[in-house]
Amino acid sequence: MRGQRVFCSDRGKRGGCGRTYSLMVSDVLPRHTVRASVLWQWLVGLLEGKSVGAAAVGLPFALETFRGLWRKMGRVLERVRTRLWSESPPQSSEHGNPLLQTCQHLQIVFGGNGCAVAAFQNHFQVPFFG
Repeated sequence: MRGQRVFCSDRGKRGGCGRTYSLMVSDVLPRHTVRASVLWQWLVGLLEGKSVGAAAVGLPFALETFRGLWRKMGRVLERVRTRLWSESPPQSSEHGNPLLQTCQHLQIVFGGNGCAVAAFQNHFQVPFFG
């Protein structure tokens, strides 16, 4: 399931405006097959100190998928950190890696919602990976 465009039909006996509207489902990462909840499970594993491969064990995707997501997170890090900063300044982190610091900040800001990535998308109404 991915983000959808919905058509408001104006044909025949159905009333409508004839426009299309975007529908964003918060657990969907646009242009990705990995769901936000699976990504969050993997990120939590990384925060627990597991390696990229060990955190991916038991998840329904290949290890190379998560390595690609790790690289992609590095490319969108600045945008994610800026949005998180607008909600709450970061706290000190035991992680030296900026990606893990951002994941920890994400957990602090949105961790109480079950899936912080979906909560991020829902709150800011933007895709996590841009």
